[in-house]
Amino acid sequence: MSSNDLIELFIIEFEKLENLSNQINSGNEFSVNQIVEIYYQITNVSSMIEVMKQQIDKSDLSSLEKISNAENFISEKFNSTIHPKIMTNIENSISEITKNLQSLDSDQKSKETIENEAKLYEKLREIMSTKEFVKQYDAGLSND
Repeated sequence: MSSNDLIELFIIEFEKLENLSNQINSGNEFSVNQIVEIYYQITNVSSMIEVMKQQIDKSDLSSLEKISNAENFISEKFNSTIHPKIMTNIENSISEITKNLQSLDSDQKSKETIENEAKLYEKLREIMSTKEFVKQYDAGLSND
């Protein structure tokens, strides 16, 4: 892969990251898929930055500027604003689902109540595993 191909691919991947970040930044509710997708993308772009730093000619100021812009975006926008927003959203979702599960009348369960409870438990499980996934990213931030 030539350095031009690498730069073009990097630009495409970084634009995806920016678009996902804007979607999440403009909303208050995010699906598990959105959360997983943005962390996949941030990991992808971060990995590309490391590769590009090794392969890009130091005199290629345009490419170096693109790398620098991406690094700034990750540290200033994603790590400082979007990542904490996602963590808060996850915590709130877990709290809300737990509260809903606790409020269900455990004595008289209709078939509908049992189905709703099962759906809530499934959603809780999904969000808890997503939280673990996001915490791995968080742990990586602490190690830098």
